[in-house]
Amino acid sequence: MIASLKRYRRMAAATSLLFALASTASAQAPYPNRNITLVLPFAAGSGTDTTTRLISKEIGVSLGVSMVIDNKAGANGSIAASYVARSAPDGYTLFVTTNTTHSANPYLLKTMSYDPVKDFTPIARTGDLPFMLVIHPDVPANSVAELIALAKKEPGKYSYASGSSSASVSGATFARLAGIDLLHVPYKSSPPALTDVIAGRVSMMFIDVPTGLPHVNAKALKAMAVTTKKPSALLPQLPTMDATVKGFDITSWQGYFGPANLPKDMVAKLNAEIRKVIERPDIKSQLAERGMEAFSSTPEEFDTFLKEQLVLWEKLIADAGIEKQ
Repeated sequence: MIASLKRYRRMAAATSLLFALASTASAQAPYPNRNITLVLPFAAGSGTDTTTRLISKEIGVSLGVSMVIDNKAGANGSIAASYVARSAPDGYTLFVTTNTTHSANPYLLKTMSYDPVKDFTPIARTGDLPFMLVIHPDVPANSVAELIALAKKEPGKYSYASGSSSASVSGATFARLAGIDLLHVPYKSSPPALTDVIAGRVSMMFIDVPTGLPHVNAKALKAMAVTTKKPSALLPQLPTMDATVKGFDITSWQGYFGPANLPKDMVAKLNAEIRKVIERPDIKSQLAERGMEAFSSTPEEFDTFLKEQLVLWEKLIADAGIEKQ
């Protein structure tokens, strides 16, 4: 009995030692040595989801690990943002997000469960996702000017859906600048919002180009204009909102973050790999086909940009007259 107990203790000690050695070896192995999870604040099928899957696949090949996409949609992206903010800064949980969580939410939400600056480490900006105004084909308008005339003729008849802060702020800004009464119908994410516009349950919405363009090409929606002040190189045939509604200029950006205090060597490695992928001509071309204007940045440039965007979106939201919810 005593001999068996001693043998069990020796085996337990040996097992513990093996686990300790394995953990130490893993910790000392070059980063990364296991799968990296990319948390997204929007549902599968959104513009951010579509472009991230293309980019992350190439990053994973370069790093020699799998990049796992984890869509945590809801609460204007706050669910995903809070999850990453509470994650360990070990480089294995990253956040791919947009101005929704990191520029707009501080001015849209009464209660914030994360700080977009203090709780995250900027890694790299990856480009812009231009938005466009789309309407259901049954809406009898072929231009923004005609749409405004319809809305003025029948105040409150027409509605706009939104599945992100960019869409929500764009809709409110349009209504204010054009002097029209539109009903806002918010959704958890863009795909279900788009579904209801296609079905005719909602009149229109501002949607990112990657998500909306296939439906425009299929004639399920009519594209009216892009939201950027300058014409989009991706959609040169579309006029700008500013051409009819002076002062309209809204752009959605995209980028990679880690939790706060992500080690500098990990940030540098991730930034280098992301930029290498983004700057490839074939990747730029594929992203352009999906409606994304791709370009890269250093972590420092991204950090500066982020702080500038917070100032810009505070003004956009205040000017649109949107109250915190």
